[in-house]
Amino acid sequence: MLILRKIKKADDAAMKKIVQENLVARGLNIPGTAYFDPSLESLSSFYDSEPDKRAYFVLSDEDPDLCPEDEQAKSRVLGGAGFAECDFFPACAELQKLYIADEAKGKGLSHVLIEKAEEEARRLGYDRMYLETHKNLSLAMKIYEKHAYRLIPRPAAVVHGTMDHFYLKELDTRDNS
Repeated sequence: MLILRKIKKADDAAMKKIVQENLVARGLNIPGTAYFDPSLESLSSFYDSEPDKRAYFVLSDEDPDLCPEDEQAKSRVLGGAGFAECDFFPACAELQKLYIADEAKGKGLSHVLIEKAEEEARRLGYDRMYLETHKNLSLAMKIYEKHAYRLIPRPAAVVHGTMDHFYLKELDTRDNS
């Protein structure tokens, strides 16, 4: 059974591994990417430190038979995504660190994580979502575009020099209840 939940300290090592393995596979284990982001050591602490501005979610498989190497864990992290404040656009959050473990790809998990991040960003009062990516992540770009992210010119305030594609999405903030 898949569980979508906020990241916990116990998930940090698994998410670091997923992020770094994905970047190595795409030739992006280079400076200026999330591979070297110091927050990877403790993603839970970074996102938990300002819960009114940021959040990170993981999808885990709660079936103990799928992680026999650690019977106590009774779950394994399959991927995650989060957001944090983006200072160079008004009322904007940045979609961050959307990565899925190889064995879980192709099952629509990225879509679930994007939708959850957007929902929480709206709840916290953000009107738009920004993201940065790289041409080597062409499948990710197709997923972002499917979710109505639109390619924009490189913002002047960008700090990750390696990223070469930039997207922005206006979040629908109407009450849909």
